[in-house]
Formats: sequence, C-alpha cells, structure tokens
Amino acid sequence: MDNQRLSGKSKLSYALGAVGKDMVYMLSASYVLYYFQDLLGVEAWIMGVILLAARVFDAFNDPIMGVVVAKTKTRWGKFRPWLLIGTVTNAVILYFMFAAPPAMDAKGLVAYAAIFYILWGVTYTMMDIPYWSMIPAFTQGGRERENLTTIARSCAGVGAAIITVFTMMLVPKLGAMFAGENAGAKLIEVVGFKYFAAIVGVLFVLFITLTCINVKEKSTASMETVSVKQMFKALVQNDQAMTVTIAIVLVNTAIYITSNLVIYFFKYDFGTVGWNNAYVLFNTFGGAIQILAMMLFYPLLRKKFSNRSIFDICLGLAVLGYLVLLGLAFTNMSSVFVLFIPAFCIFSANGILSVITTVFLANTVDYGELKNGRRDESVIFSMQTFVVKLASGIAALAASICLSVNKLSDEAITEEAKHVDWSLGVSASAKTGLRMTMTVIPILGLIFAFFWFRKKFILNDKKVEEIAAQVKKLHE
Repeated sequence: MDNQRLSGKSKLSYALGAVGKDMVYMLSASYVLYYFQDLLGVEAWIMGVILLAARVFDAFNDPIMGVVVAKTKTRWGKFRPWLLIGTVTNAVILYFMFAAPPAMDAKGLVAYAAIFYILWGVTYTMMDIPYWSMIPAFTQGGRERENLTTIARSCAGVGAAIITVFTMMLVPKLGAMFAGENAGAKLIEVVGFKYFAAIVGVLFVLFITLTCINVKEKSTASMETVSVKQMFKALVQNDQAMTVTIAIVLVNTAIYITSNLVIYFFKYDFGTVGWNNAYVLFNTFGGAIQILAMMLFYPLLRKKFSNRSIFDICLGLAVLGYLVLLGLAFTNMSSVFVLFIPAFCIFSANGILSVITTVFLANTVDYGELKNGRRDESVIFSMQTFVVKLASGIAALAASICLSVNKLSDEAITEEAKHVDWSLGVSASAKTGLRMTMTVIPILGLIFAFFWFRKKFILNDKKVEEIAAQVKKLHE
C-alpha cells in the first residue's frame, strides 16, 4: 500500500459524503412510516409489512451488489462509479417517495409506497456499499483507519442530526410556502415533505460528487472476486464480522424503534397544540448531543478506555436513558426540558455506538483476510448496509404494530382535540402501549447485545494491532 498519508482535502471530501448519505437515510428511516401512515392514511400494519418486506428483499440484493462492486474495473476505480450512480438515482427516488399524489386511492398509495421504498433501498445499496468499502481500500490498518472511520461516522451523525433537527422545523414552512397558508395542516405537511426531500436530494448529490472527485482509491491487495455462494461462505467463516453485524442489528433496531415513534409520542401523548415546537426543541437538543458525542465525548473516552469498554459503557448509558424516559412518561410531563435528561443518555450513546460499530466492522476485514486468505471489503460492508436497513425494517414493523394496536393516527383524533390538546383524543391504554414499545423493547435489545458481544467478540485493541501488522507484512 502507498504509505503516503491521507490529505486533509481527501478526509473532508469523504466526510462530506457521509453527511449527505446519512441525511438521506435518516429522512427515510424516521419519516417514511409517518408520511404514509399518519399523513396519507395508509394503514400502519400495511406500512410495517412493506418496510420489512423491502429489507428481506435486500437480503438478496445487498450481497449481490457487494460482488458486483468487487468485480468492477474502470479507469475511475471500482468504487467511485457505483458511488455516483447510486447517489444520483437514490436522490431521484427519494424525491418521488415523498411526492406521492394525495388524491390516489388507498390501493394506489400502498402500491406507490411499496414500489418507491423498494427502489429506494436498491439505489441506496448501490451507493452505500462502495462508500464504506473504500475505507479499507485507501487507508492502512490500525489508527489511520480508525481515525478516518471516526471522522466519517461523526459526519454521518451530523447528517442524521441535521434531519433530526430540521425536518419538522422546515416541513411546515415549506408546505405553507408552496401549498398556501390557508391549506389544511395535513396538506401543508404533505407538500412540505416533498420539497424538503428535494433539497436533501440535491445536497446529497453535491456532497458525494465532491467525494468522488477528491478521494482516490489505493488498493491494498488484489481483490479476488467471488460468487454469491462463496461470499456467503466467507461471511459465515468470518465469525467476527457476523458478531459485529448482529450487534449492529440489535443496537440499531432499538434506536430506530424510538426514532419512528418519538414523533407520535409528542403528537399524541405530550400532545399540546404546540407539540411540533416541543418536538423540534427535543430533537435539536438530541441532535447537538449526538454530534458532541461523536466529535468530543468519543475522543475523550478513547484516551482512557478501549473501544470494547466504550461499547459496554454506551450500552449501559442507553439503557439508563430508556429507564429514565419510561419513568418520566408516567409523570405529569408539563415541560419538554425534563425529557432532555433521557435524551442526553440515549443520543450520546447512539452517536458513539455508530462510530464504534463501524470501526469494529472495518477491523474484521483484516481479520477475515488472515483467516480466509481473501480480502472482502465489499462483502463485509454489504453486510453493514443490509443489517442497518434490516434494523430499520424490524423497527418500523414494531412501530406499525404499536400504532395499529393502539389506534394512533391523525384520523382517529377529533377536530376538537386537535384545537385544544391532541393527547385528549388518545386513551390512557394507548399512551401506555406507546410508551412501553418505545422504551421496554429497546432496553431488552440492548441488554441482549451486551451479553452477545461479551461472549463472541475477540478483536480488542491489542489483537487489532497484531492483525494489522501481520496484514502489512503480507502486502510488503
């Protein structure tokens, strides 16, 4: 491998790509269910089935894409062509996904949601696999790779935080601008989402274009192409990659359940006429904490603790946050500021965990090369793409079941309640069901992740350094 250090320009360009990539992902993961179910009236359980079915489809699509990337040979490299193609097509699909014609009947909306969400997943895979696969392909192992991964995941967190903070701040404004101030509240949101998705898509294409221009691939080894059958065998043989991906599913499912339901919590439980302002304020605080966690808290913790220890600390912090949220939910929540306490724990833990799990996964590439004699960047990172989307599908299904059972939707609330207090139109049992789903299920998932990782994971800091040194010798 070329021993020249990465330039600041390359790091910045790669990081900007992460910002755009996760802006798109978070918009889809957090608001597709809300957009089609609460605003357009598609039944919650149907949306849950669609979102999960798309993830099952990805079980076949994502690994195949990993092989396609591995076999690609162009004058621009193997990763950048797919990165750009996937980005442009995904941005277009994102716009149309949030531009469903409100006049369509129920069956038409179901078909529309299914088609565009599946297409969104396919095109996101085309971009996401080559993006993360580039890390082992143009960095050396150990600290350099960890540092770049930290920067990328931190900036991805910035992208996610931007969506968390600004979506429901800008959607009503954009909707009022293009639909008119006198349009109904629901129509304003529907129109607002369309134009907000367009803005996000344009920024996405711009950022990834800069990545493609300024990041040069430096292959660390000739990548042997494999068949789909061989690829699955390689993944099964790389026990550490499988350990990390299962942990990613558990952690992300817990977080995504909350991110899917938190808007319903503020709208139907917290419930005042100004619920949107409280929701935006909560997300602004949470987004800021998530960014601080990745850019400040994680580096500070890294000076004192190993990544393995930080992983355990963050799981414990997240569980603590959920327990506090559960307790507060059964009190008189008169102020959104009280919810900042659990928000600090959950958002900071999520921010750090997103960095660490990507570092862990990148390290399994070197481990797999030593164990299996083959360097499978695209194969390993296709698994990350799949499991993150799988987690969002599982979470969406859990959220949709919660919404269906508890009959939480805009149409179920009387007009009188909407003008006084949204929560007045929701039964006590429905509120309890919502609170339990968004706290207890995530707690169970995080506890399982803790014990799973403790039993299966062996790539501590010392082991990673040893493996990196051995791989370096192989390439000399």
